[in-house]
Amino acid sequence: MTAALVGARYAAMFDARRGSREGVFVPFFMLGDPDLQTSARLLRAAVSAGADALEVGLPFSDPIADGVAIQRAGMRAHAAGATTARCFELLAELRAEAPAVPLGLLTYANLVVQGGVGVFYSLARASGIDSVLVADVPAREAEPFAGAARAHGVAPVLIAPPDAPEATLSTIARLSDGYTYCVARKGVTGADEDVSLSHGRLFATLAKHGAPPPLLGFGISSPVHVRAALAAGAAGAISGSANASRIEANLRDANAMLAEVRAFVRDMKAATRAPG
Repeated sequence: MTAALVGARYAAMFDARRGSREGVFVPFFMLGDPDLQTSARLLRAAVSAGADALEVGLPFSDPIADGVAIQRAGMRAHAAGATTARCFELLAELRAEAPAVPLGLLTYANLVVQGGVGVFYSLARASGIDSVLVADVPAREAEPFAGAARAHGVAPVLIAPPDAPEATLSTIARLSDGYTYCVARKGVTGADEDVSLSHGRLFATLAKHGAPPPLLGFGISSPVHVRAALAAGAAGAISGSANASRIEANLRDANAMLAEVRAFVRDMKAATRAPG
């Protein structure tokens, strides 16, 4: 797989949004939450509501980077029988319906290595996945994962902490494709009321070392946060816990759940566009 094809959907997305002078909004969903059928409907709803790309998670028993809302989403998915194999089948169906939308997968090292690293990335590619972020693998240990990802046509995505030293950011830039996952704050995922951003140095250092466009996540839960992320220099924003909370609040009413998620995605996407 040539480097030009790795992350091609992301490159096309970022080029198109720059051309229309808008940022990118990417909602996160736990695959299989609250069940596989409804999960598929939620992904379709997000795309129809204007999501530029999707980031999805595989249910995992020890999600150390996830806050309470996404942990509970994973538990619901496990209880509903959402295995990795069934999640890949769901993604393949979505890819057939949405051929241009970038699909990113957030997962953990155990799920990648248990059946063989190459096998995992091959299955990810076959299901239509564009990128894989292995959340518990630090930059200093990411080279084998990044190499295997690229060998199978999958973009490796790494997390860039706001306080990382330049040497670490240089490694992240070298190993990343598609986009760079920049965190808005330390800790785990979660929906915050206030997000204080001072990421100028982070974004400048990543750009200096040729990193792919930065998307800001962790704590992004409102249109105000999206506008703040763009103003700080991010190419866009990722939001997950706010989505998971909306799903959890409507477990007994799938239609209300879908309506809330559509409205949330529409509002967050609208915040990526310049006034007027």
